[in-house]
Amino acid sequence: MRSIHNASTGILVVRSRSSETAPALDPVRRASFGAIDVFRRIQGDTLALFGVAPKECAHQISASGPFWRLRDYGGRRGALRFLIVAAPIKRPYIWDLAPKVSAVRHCLENGLHVYLLEWLPASGTTGDNGIAEYANAIRDCAAKIAKDSDGVPPFAIGHSLGGTLAMIFAALEPKALQGLILLGAPLCFDPANHSFRNALLDLVPSKVDDTEPYPGSLLSYATAMACPEAFVWARLKDAAQSISDNFALEIHARVERWALDEVSLPGKLVHQIVEWLYRDNRFCRGELRIGNSLIGPDNFLVPTLAVVNTADDVASIHSIEPFIKRMATTDVRIIEYPGETGVCLQHLGFLIGRKAHAELWPEIMSWILCKRQLA
Repeated sequence: MRSIHNASTGILVVRSRSSETAPALDPVRRASFGAIDVFRRIQGDTLALFGVAPKECAHQISASGPFWRLRDYGGRRGALRFLIVAAPIKRPYIWDLAPKVSAVRHCLENGLHVYLLEWLPASGTTGDNGIAEYANAIRDCAAKIAKDSDGVPPFAIGHSLGGTLAMIFAALEPKALQGLILLGAPLCFDPANHSFRNALLDLVPSKVDDTEPYPGSLLSYATAMACPEAFVWARLKDAAQSISDNFALEIHARVERWALDEVSLPGKLVHQIVEWLYRDNRFCRGELRIGNSLIGPDNFLVPTLAVVNTADDVASIHSIEPFIKRMATTDVRIIEYPGETGVCLQHLGFLIGRKAHAELWPEIMSWILCKRQLA
């Protein structure tokens, strides 16, 4: 047994080294974490009063569904269409955190017509949406974008779980995208090479109600306990290293505010991600069944650029490379990004790091341009 203080919830817990499966999430625990969601959002709103509220680009909603909406940031006439698939965990403004470290602005400034698929917080009526429903939402957005551009499919990009969901969609409908960029998106969950996966499965409740929302703070709690090195200690180290750099300190504070902005997820989605992907590794093994389709790397044909942060313990090279090596397409490339100071969480470095915007994003834009010319 060992004690760990969870910086994300302020709770002191005793963590067992046993590999026994975590217990089911009962209504009382669910309600308590739901209250923590509200409290953390209030904390975030209070922190925003000190000048660290998000500064997002103007956009309009061009399509929507019961649990999603498609943001349209516009672009020049005839511009290449580019779909950002946000992760369903927390709010999507991490893609547009501040003007100098905004992935959305970078894409707009490089002449792309940018869209962002935003997932709405789960409710009592949308708690039973799973991987298939999320893939269908991506399909609807890609179809809408293609229709608006005379049938030309868009490029897509996803970070973390957003990238995993985009990858699943692309495996289902390979002709719906011109290309796919993955930023720290885990695809393979081999227990021999994935310590974060192993620890998380010990902590996330084994039985999740498919019809009820799953509190965001419970996931924050579980991930911090599963990998305190990434979510607690490295976070504190980054704050200390940013003290003498005002801009880095500002970005760190903005991320802390974003981290408090909890949203609930559908219980069905959480259950399927934990059991189908993390525990059973079905996608990498080619055994993930979505509707009537059985998908995996062997039938993946979309040109792919995968970016891995070598300083990130959450989505290491071992969670991506085995899948990439088995993909049917040879049009695939992996870029290793070394991480940097001033990003609070290394898992977010792709989106908000100054070095990432100066060096990594130009390389991503170059890859997109190359694939467009070859199309």
